[in-house]
Amino acid sequence: MIVQKYGGTSLGTARRIRRVSERIAKTVSSGQQVVAVVSAMGQTTDRLIGLARQVNCEPPARELDMLVANGETITAPLVAMCLQGLGVPAVSLSGPQAGITTSRHHSRARIKDIRPKRILEALERGQVPIVAGFQGATEDADIATLGRGGSDTTAVALAAALGAEMCEILTDVAGILTADPRVVARPRLLRHIAYDEILELAAVGVRVMHPRAVEIGELYGVPIHVRSSFRAAPGTMIVGQVPMEDRKRVRGVAHETEVAKITVLDVPDKPGVAAAVFEPLSEHAVSVDVIVQNVSSHGRTDLTFTVAERDLRQALELVQKVSKEVGAKGVNQAGGLAKVSIVGTGMLGTPGVAARMFRTLAQERINIEMISTSEIRITCLIDRVDAERAVRALHAAYELDQVPV
Repeated sequence: MIVQKYGGTSLGTARRIRRVSERIAKTVSSGQQVVAVVSAMGQTTDRLIGLARQVNCEPPARELDMLVANGETITAPLVAMCLQGLGVPAVSLSGPQAGITTSRHHSRARIKDIRPKRILEALERGQVPIVAGFQGATEDADIATLGRGGSDTTAVALAAALGAEMCEILTDVAGILTADPRVVARPRLLRHIAYDEILELAAVGVRVMHPRAVEIGELYGVPIHVRSSFRAAPGTMIVGQVPMEDRKRVRGVAHETEVAKITVLDVPDKPGVAAAVFEPLSEHAVSVDVIVQNVSSHGRTDLTFTVAERDLRQALELVQKVSKEVGAKGVNQAGGLAKVSIVGTGMLGTPGVAARMFRTLAQERINIEMISTSEIRITCLIDRVDAERAVRALHAAYELDQVPV
């Protein structure tokens, strides 16, 4: 059994839907059972969100999920129809019909359970299940979506639940590249990448894979093959250990725009304050990334962190309320920022890697506002207008663009 996920670009027109269907049919003819997960066609989700905001500038999250989930539930029956026209038995299933139960956090729900009874029944009948990605149902039977890139999560989670041999993520690029090909002229295709490396890359801006999909893949040992949906060439295998000949200290450069920062000013430097600030954000499913606390002076300190710009308004409301409760002086915020990151296993144990990053940005006259590190990542917060220039400079500095794709 193999689970194949097809992205929106691959399904953007009737002609492309037919090509995807032919690829599924070819896989079936090779003797494999196939479960296909599909995204919404092209820019369907963006159009639906735009339409919602024309009637309500702040659409309620539940109703927005009810609306945008239709993108995938349109694509799934179209692919099933096309397969049937090619002589391949197929059946379309929504996320809830496929047995996917989620949390109640609309627009950013997490998968709680999968009971794939109808998928298994379809496979027993010799049918190809075509599952609408990105969605599931809460315990109250409300539709909930998994956030941007959620179809990846659907596919890997289904592969884990079904015990599939592999999950293929078929997209409009050749695989995992060392940088965004729209920014860097000659990115390199990585034949292998470790789960933790792609998880870091996905978390800091690489859109080829959804971070939660990678987490599930690593947790359940699901082999993930990211490859082009437009050609049959091998792409990138996401594995536990990268072969020695593929190893380079810095594996890729990622960037993420639409970043904002919030600073809680002059908070008491005592136990429990940080928890008081971040717990309400967690309860409302607002993700926090780079966190910096200044050195304490006279028992007071500043606490700064970043959020996605789309979450800034909600985060500000929560933090402003908490700041009064903990006795902070106030709250500042700033948008128009970006994160640029380098990622690679073991690089922080290699002298000179961090220094080269900072020197490269300095030579480009790019100011660093915040720095965050992990064992395999260094992230700098910079002005959004400098992001693409920073990526190109770092990609060249670490000699990642020597071999064209």
